[in-house]
Amino acid sequence: MSRIPLHLLDAPRPVAQKADKREIDKVAKRLRHQVGRAIADFGMIEEGDKVMVCLSGGKDSYTLLDILLQLQKKAPVRFSITAVNLDQKQPGFPEHVLPEYLRSIGVDFHIIEQDTYSVVSRVIPEGKTMCSLCSRLRRGSLYSYAEQHGFTKIALGHHRDDMVNTFFLNMFFHAKLSGMPPKLLSDDGKHVVIRPLAYVRESDIELHAEAKGFPIIPCNLCGSQENLQRVQVKKMLQEWERTTPGRVETMARALGDIRPSQLADPTLFDFAGLGRAQSGDLPDAHAWLASEGSPE
Repeated sequence: MSRIPLHLLDAPRPVAQKADKREIDKVAKRLRHQVGRAIADFGMIEEGDKVMVCLSGGKDSYTLLDILLQLQKKAPVRFSITAVNLDQKQPGFPEHVLPEYLRSIGVDFHIIEQDTYSVVSRVIPEGKTMCSLCSRLRRGSLYSYAEQHGFTKIALGHHRDDMVNTFFLNMFFHAKLSGMPPKLLSDDGKHVVIRPLAYVRESDIELHAEAKGFPIIPCNLCGSQENLQRVQVKKMLQEWERTTPGRVETMARALGDIRPSQLADPTLFDFAGLGRAQSGDLPDAHAWLASEGSPE
């Protein structure tokens, strides 16, 4: 894996077409509205919460922090915000960028230093995807820090497009209808994870990040691996959106309109009991297949 090209940090980030101030303001207002609505719809933040915002140095987490800080000023409840970054000791990582930015905006922050990069590089063979192990190590470090310092909510920067992408990723590659919920409880029951950008389009985040001039840190650890299944699904969705604008938004709305009786999971809907004329136990699969013998 190559080092991060540090010259990219100071180089202007080209955009195909600069948005005017009216469009920039419109997008910023839409972001505040969508994040506020997501927080209300899913009960993400309540009175007295200590919110840990996980900051990676990418456009999504910068935008998340920025919008939450704006909403905090007029929120109907009081809550604190601390930005937390996990420095995974990736060679060439510009350690000064995030602390300088966070000090400049006056937000409480902490940098966790843990060399997960060496672990991933040692365990995962060259050319293989690192996401699974890297994600587990990163999640463990962040969860441990949250528990040690009494944070009640962990805020992540996943947006609407990420949620749709994850749904198709799980369906195509893992044979399950599941996704990335706006709010979840960790497996050990100790942490509540929230995704306030659940209603936000990635294109709006891109425009907002460009307008605000966030010091984006290029990623070449996992995001640049072109063989990732997630990358394949993202390209598919981008092509769908190109040929049929609005399709991703339609799919995102579908994630909030689940109808178990129209699917095929007997643990979510009582198909066996539907329309039964008699009471009593039904024969199980073994009884129905007993006369078939072994499949060839």
